[in-house]
Amino acid sequence: MRTTRFALTAAAFALAPALLLSGPAFASGTASSTAAAALADGGTDIPVDEMSDDDVRVALFRILGDPGSGKRVTEEVTALLEGGDIAQMREWLKTGYAAAQAEDDHVALFRILADPDSGKRVKAEINALLDNNDPAEIRQWLETGYPLAQAEDDRVAITRILADPDSGRRVKAEINALLDNNDPAEIRQWLETGYRLAQAEDDRVAIVRMLNRPDLSDALRAAIQDAIDGTPEEMRYFLEYGQYEVDA
Repeated sequence: MRTTRFALTAAAFALAPALLLSGPAFASGTASSTAAAALADGGTDIPVDEMSDDDVRVALFRILGDPGSGKRVTEEVTALLEGGDIAQMREWLKTGYAAAQAEDDHVALFRILADPDSGKRVKAEINALLDNNDPAEIRQWLETGYPLAQAEDDRVAITRILADPDSGRRVKAEINALLDNNDPAEIRQWLETGYRLAQAEDDRVAIVRMLNRPDLSDALRAAIQDAIDGTPEEMRYFLEYGQYEVDA
């Protein structure tokens, strides 16, 4: 069974360049192909009942190869392809796909909501979606609304960092450049990876400057040397707490 499942997955990825239709992606890495969304809504040019057996299998491989297909969708498609019952495949495309995708979309919402990095607008919109519980509305938000909400939250986040008196020279310079470019993807990338590196450089500069203190103790000097060679997180901790613990 495991070998069959691996073969199906490998076949889906092998066929993906030829079969998949492009679809919008959002920052969390989730996407939904146009073909998959149309099937879920029953909006294909050819009704499922009129599709050939080969077209039905191709539709399932498209869904399996879609990077936005969630756990339940992937498991159900894999089981259908392994079972080989074309009648079950047709029925799933007509009714089961929408239900499976709705469950996966709910899981996606809860994961985003539980993410400590999710901002105020993202959380507010997710809570509204969960209250309404409209699968089509949730799908639409994941495809288009999430990037917009996250972009607004990200812009608020970098503006707050810029206003923080503890933010250093490199951090401020990079944020000002981000605000000038106003590229949501660039801002998200910076918050995930660039901020840590920029802050680490500013922290290292701040720690090195501490060596110029006239009243520096031997113990603090040694701790400073260790901090300079540390990780970005270790340098941040030293500036916030560690330096005060040395001579305590």
